[in-house]
Amino acid sequence: MKKLLNRLFSRMVITCLLVAAQLIFFMVEVLKLQQYYVLVAAILHLLSFIAVMHLLLKDVNPSIKLAWIVPILMFPVLGGLLYLLYGHIIMPKKLEKYMKHAAEWDYETDLYANMAYFSDVIKGQPPYRLFKYTEDYAGSLVYQNTDVRYYPMGEDVWPDFVDDLKSAKKYIFLEYFIINPGEMWNTVLEILKEKVKEGVEVRLIYDDIGSVFYVPKYYWREMESYGIKCMAFNQVVPFLATIFNNRDHRKIAVMDGTVAYTGGFNLSDEYINKKSPYGRWKDNGIRMDGDAAWRFTILFLQLWNSIRNEDKHILSYRPAEQKEHLNDGYLQPYTTNPLKKEPLGENIYMQMINDAKEYVYIFTPYLIVCNEMMTALKLAAKRGIDVRIVTPAIPDKKMIFRMTQSSYKELLRAGVKIYQYTPGFIHSKCILTDDNLTSIGSINMDNRSFYHHFECGVLVYDSSIIAEVKYDMLSTMKESEKITLDWCKKHMSRITLVDAFLRLLSPLL
Repeated sequence: MKKLLNRLFSRMVITCLLVAAQLIFFMVEVLKLQQYYVLVAAILHLLSFIAVMHLLLKDVNPSIKLAWIVPILMFPVLGGLLYLLYGHIIMPKKLEKYMKHAAEWDYETDLYANMAYFSDVIKGQPPYRLFKYTEDYAGSLVYQNTDVRYYPMGEDVWPDFVDDLKSAKKYIFLEYFIINPGEMWNTVLEILKEKVKEGVEVRLIYDDIGSVFYVPKYYWREMESYGIKCMAFNQVVPFLATIFNNRDHRKIAVMDGTVAYTGGFNLSDEYINKKSPYGRWKDNGIRMDGDAAWRFTILFLQLWNSIRNEDKHILSYRPAEQKEHLNDGYLQPYTTNPLKKEPLGENIYMQMINDAKEYVYIFTPYLIVCNEMMTALKLAAKRGIDVRIVTPAIPDKKMIFRMTQSSYKELLRAGVKIYQYTPGFIHSKCILTDDNLTSIGSINMDNRSFYHHFECGVLVYDSSIIAEVKYDMLSTMKESEKITLDWCKKHMSRITLVDAFLRLLSPLL
C-alpha cells in the first residue's frame, strides 16, 4: 500500500496530472470559441500548413519529418498546435548557448595539451577513417598508455568501482541517468560523504527525468548539504511544452583524472542484480586506468560548466604525473548531443557495420532505427557478413519491446541473426566487429539515443579486451533464444494497425 501511495504521489505522476490539467483547460477554452468555429478552424488549419512547410524545409532525418507530417495531416485542426508545443523544441536556448561555449573551450584546451594524441597514431590501420571522423566531428582524441578492463555484468563492475571510489585522493566526478536509493546508491553515497570529509572534491550530475520516480524534486539540495556539489540535469517543469527528449543519458565516473568508468550501468540495484524486476539484468562496463580517463574528466567538466560555469582553468584537474602503463590498444572516448546536427552515435555504429569484413555482433535493449540503419544491417548480411543482434526476452517497456520485435521479420529475411536474452533483460550497449574494434557506452540503437539524448561511449581498437567482449557475446547468445521466421509467425502472426502506426511514429519515441 505504501509503495502504491508513493507511486500515486510521485513527482512524475503529479507533473503528468498538472500537464493534463493544462491541456483540459486549453481544450475547454477552445470549445468556448465554438461560435467562432470557422475562424478558429481556419487559423488552426493554417498553423498545420505552416508546420508542414517548416518540417519540409528543416534539415532533419526524413523519417522524423514523416513521423510528424502524417499525424498533422490526419488531424489538421490540432496537429499543427501539437507541433508548435513539442515538435520545434530541441533544447532550452540557454543550455544550447552554454554548451556551444563549453564545447569550444573543451576542444581547444585538450587539443593543445595533447598534441601527440591525434588519430594519426593509427594511420594506415583499418579504423583510421572512423577515428578521424570522430575526432573531426566530436573533438575526440585517440589515447594509449591506458590499462583497460571489461566487465560483462554490472555485479562484476561493483567491487572495483567501490575500491576506486574509496581510493580517490583529489576528486570524484559522477554523471548518471538514474540514481535510485538502495544498496548500490546508498553505499556510494556513504563513500562520497566520507570522501568529502577527507577533503576530496565530489561532484554529481543526475538526470531529472531518469531519476524522477526515485528521488525528490530538490534532491540535489540534500546532496549539497553533505558537501557534494550536485546538479539535476534539465529539471522537469510541469508545463505543456516541457522538454522530455533531451536527457543526460551518459554514464561517467572519474576518480582523480586517472581512472574512469563508462558502460550501460546506472546507480540502482537492478544493475548489479540486487533486485530483479525483469529477470536477470545483463549490463556491461569498461574501466580505464591511464590517459583515456582524462578525456572523460573533460567530458564531465564540459557539461558541468555549460550550466554552472565554475571552472576557468580545467587543466588544474589534470593529473600532475600520469604513470606509465602497458599500451593496451587505442581508445577514443566520445560524446554525442542534440546540439550537433551530426548524429555521431548513429554514424559511428553505421560506419562500423559498413566497414566490417567478417562479423558484426550487437547488444542492445531497444532496436528502433531509421531506414538507413536498417539498410546498413541488411546489406551487411546480404554481402556475407555475420550480423548478430541480441535483444531482451523480458522487456522493461512493453510498447518499445513490441516496436523492437516488429523489425525482426525484415532483418531475418535479409540474413541477420537475432537472439532474445532468455534469462531476462539485456541493457548492454555494445557493438563489436572483426576481432579488433568495439564501441562500449550508453548509446542504445534507437532514435532517442541517436538524435535526442546526451550520450557517451569509447571506441576500443586492437586491445586485449576485444577477445573478452567477443567471448561475452558468444556466451550470451548460447543462453539466448535464436529467433526464426517460424517464431515470428507463431508469436507475431499479425502486424496490426497499431504496430504499423508505432513504426511510423518511432522516430518521435
